[in-house]
Amino acid sequence: MSDSQALRDSFALVGKSGDEVPRYFYSYLFLIAPEVRPMFPVHMGSQRDRLVAALGRIVANADDPDQLVPFLQQLGRDHRRFQVIVQHYEAVGQALLATLGYFLGDAWTPELQRGWTEAYTLVAGTMIQAAEDDSAVNPAWWNAEVVHHEQRGFDLAVLTLQLDQPMAYAAGQSVMVQAPTLLPSTWRNFTPANAARSDGLMELHVRAIDGGLVSPALVYRLRQGDVLRLGAPMGIRLTLRPSEGRDLVMIAGGTGLAPLRALIEEIAWHGPQRRVDLFVGARDSHGLYDMHTLQHLAQSHPWLRVTPLVGADAGTFDNRSLAEPVLRAGDWRGRSFYVCGSPATTSATARDLVRAGVPHDLLHFEDVR
Repeated sequence: MSDSQALRDSFALVGKSGDEVPRYFYSYLFLIAPEVRPMFPVHMGSQRDRLVAALGRIVANADDPDQLVPFLQQLGRDHRRFQVIVQHYEAVGQALLATLGYFLGDAWTPELQRGWTEAYTLVAGTMIQAAEDDSAVNPAWWNAEVVHHEQRGFDLAVLTLQLDQPMAYAAGQSVMVQAPTLLPSTWRNFTPANAARSDGLMELHVRAIDGGLVSPALVYRLRQGDVLRLGAPMGIRLTLRPSEGRDLVMIAGGTGLAPLRALIEEIAWHGPQRRVDLFVGARDSHGLYDMHTLQHLAQSHPWLRVTPLVGADAGTFDNRSLAEPVLRAGDWRGRSFYVCGSPATTSATARDLVRAGVPHDLLHFEDVR
């Protein structure tokens, strides 16, 4: 991108105005393109955060196409589920330039305006091309009928979905989920608890998050026969590395079990087989909501061992790290580690594993910062 340092400097200057920046941007956008307002949730707080985060990442990686281009391509594919068209990109560009000009004031020079215009043209073009390429092979979203809704605790449900068409995804990838009749235009990320199946069935584990919108709706209000929308699979941080073939240690907290169970299915169905030790952390026995399935998997596959960590057995679980009891349980040298749970549990467990000497390249978890 042209004069990327000038872009970074001006973005940092605009950022000093805080939440007023995304508020101005969206107000301007909805004024010049009112038809896009229904694409966004009623409550815009998290949407404003995502806008700032995306712009920050784009500007920060302006000189690193290996990082920037895949990110923009994924953004372009993701935006298909909102039915974004070329004219919408044009409106967003106008709103972005107007916002920058408003907050930069006298610092908004013709040269800076030209630089931002060129940069946005490149960004939009990359996203549009990725969306067009994806449309040739994937739908904008998949419809998924709820064929079973099982409550496994007052705040947790297991959903079995029937997809209307095949979805190719790697175990450990996530999908965006929308309940159009309950919360139109509101999406949340979930990771299937199973590897891709030829029968089109998918299982989601959902815990209702305090203050959340989508997860409580799915747990308390969703019914058999309802239809969800699913976005395209994304992410590779928790997928298996075919070239590695190492034995694994998996550490799950809460519904973080879902992607790890999917990885176990992937190994069982497609190999290569390797030793897998799965540790499932819970504050009490009610938190072990999927033990029946896990025990069945362990009985069917001798290479899998499942160890529940409950209460006192969980060691530092009250401090949200599961590393200590796992490290005490065996000699895991040479193994790859997969960790998934709440942001606090994941970050604390990963931190303690690194401190204990687990190499960074053998530690796989979602970046929850």
